Amino acid sequence: MTTDAVALNAGGRSDQEDRAAARVAEIEAALGDPWDPANPVGFSRLLEADEAGELSDAGEKALDTLGLNAEFVPVAYGGRLERVDTLVRVLRQVFRRDVALGLGYGVTSFMASVNVWTQGSEEQRRRLARILLDGGRASVAYHELAHGNDFVRNEFEAGPLAGGGFRLHGSKQVINNAARADAWLLFSRTDAAPGSRSHSVLMVERAQVDPERLRILPRYESVGVRGCQLSGLDFDHAELPEDTLVGELGQGVELALRSFQVTRSAVPGMALGATDTALRTVVSFARGRTLYRKPVADIPHARATLRNAFLDLLTSDSLSLVGTRAVHLLPEETSVYASAVKYLVPKLLTEAMNDLSIVLGARFYVREGEFGIFQKHLRDLPVLSLGHAGSAACQATIIPQLPRLARRAWFQGEPAPAGLFQVRGRLPEIPFSRLTLASGRDSLSASLVAAVHELPDRTPEETAIQRLALLLMDELRQLQEQSLELSLEDRTALASPASFALADRYTVVLAGAAVLGVWRQAAAEGADPFLADPAWAAAALDRLLRRLGHRLPDPPASCEERVQQELMRRFDERRSFDLYDTPLAG
Repeated sequence: MTTDAVALNAGGRSDQEDRAAARVAEIEAALGDPWDPANPVGFSRLLEADEAGELSDAGEKALDTLGLNAEFVPVAYGGRLERVDTLVRVLRQVFRRDVALGLGYGVTSFMASVNVWTQGSEEQRRRLARILLDGGRASVAYHELAHGNDFVRNEFEAGPLAGGGFRLHGSKQVINNAARADAWLLFSRTDAAPGSRSHSVLMVERAQVDPERLRILPRYESVGVRGCQLSGLDFDHAELPEDTLVGELGQGVELALRSFQVTRSAVPGMALGATDTALRTVVSFARGRTLYRKPVADIPHARATLRNAFLDLLTSDSLSLVGTRAVHLLPEETSVYASAVKYLVPKLLTEAMNDLSIVLGARFYVREGEFGIFQKHLRDLPVLSLGHAGSAACQATIIPQLPRLARRAWFQGEPAPAGLFQVRGRLPEIPFSRLTLASGRDSLSASLVAAVHELPDRTPEETAIQRLALLLMDELRQLQEQSLELSLEDRTALASPASFALADRYTVVLAGAAVLGVWRQAAAEGADPFLADPAWAAAALDRLLRRLGHRLPDPPASCEERVQQELMRRFDERRSFDLYDTPLAG
């Protein structure tokens, strides 16, 4: 990490943070109280649009007015994209209301555009920036139904022409906004030979394509994100100019994997907004309903479920924060962290929502009214575990790197910089060119190991953290031993279930390291009393260790009470359940 990067993160609140907070407040105010039946972008109207299988027209108009597309364009090209963590915070306010609106309006454009910001030419960047800033859309098409996440086997052709340029032939399916995009980023076969060097990425603008050579495939219907317009593209020997190529010929796989590091880090954190709404919905139900002559919120099982969902949100946001800030601060290590975020965060959020549905009972089936938004978010959220990189694909990215990390990184690397764990604090520009395909370092795990020897032991909560951190370090030691024993076959797509289990355990250890780092940094800064309190960190680490199969004594009772109090305070004061404690409209 450079001296400049360290200096950028030495302070607390910054001009970047002021801009981010102001933008979040602007979007929240513009979208209004989602619980207000008269709000055109409130839950009642969003549920009506979902029933009709359409995106909210009022929602899209509101985001047009807000100029949301500027969030996906780097500042150098006239947009607002300067920090990945800020982008997550801004889009979280949209996802809080409607996952389909967040994906359908803009996040698909973000997924597409990252390819161009990563390796596009200056002209391609300017053209795409103009499309987005003018309110247009971009779509990305990596996969084909016949091959799923194994996109190296894709058959869609972009055959090079003798005089320069490409001839596109074949189909791409299940593309969000395919029918209304102004530009498509197409992962294409540019060589008939097998292997990873046979594919390239093309940026194809709609205006460049002969309409007689392109057919938009029929729209797909889906259970989740029903408003998203999923269809496909069928090209019939359409000829395109040479300048549609993004980067170099044959570098498609490399470009895709580097772009994934940004999108995998960012999109799961946006989805916290949906689970925030789900938790808020169930707290409202539990506070207002009586069972066995007492409020549901006072029944021990219900209290524990609400509290655990809150902890899972804080844990997910800690890992998301580390993942997004690593893009800026540790780009050479982001390959592993991004995959961990994309794998574990949607898993934690979906499991939390499933647990919450038990408290809501039969009402979670209701598709309208006060609790109708819960079932919509419950259907929409799992889509984020699929998309352009499913859970197994993320694990498959991690598995081959485990032996390398076990040999070169674990228990011998330098800890991460403090800025990695700052909820607020300056960041350098996004270093797209420095993102690498594999890492030989793991500063996040090194921070866990270093912390074990520095943890305070003054209170019962701190003592609990120390004990749990030692167990996490023991998990890392076991992972090291087992990773070094992996056979060559177990490091490939043919890996055994045991290898996938190793990857799963590793992501949980990373989540624990993130929680520990966020708490320690908050305690050092002293700006947020709750995040600086060891109670939440001890409770969150306890949940992660139990997830790994440990049988543990209960954490101090003060942990449960402190987390419960904070949950109810934020509910009553209409503040978000994530790390930022953001004021909310409703």
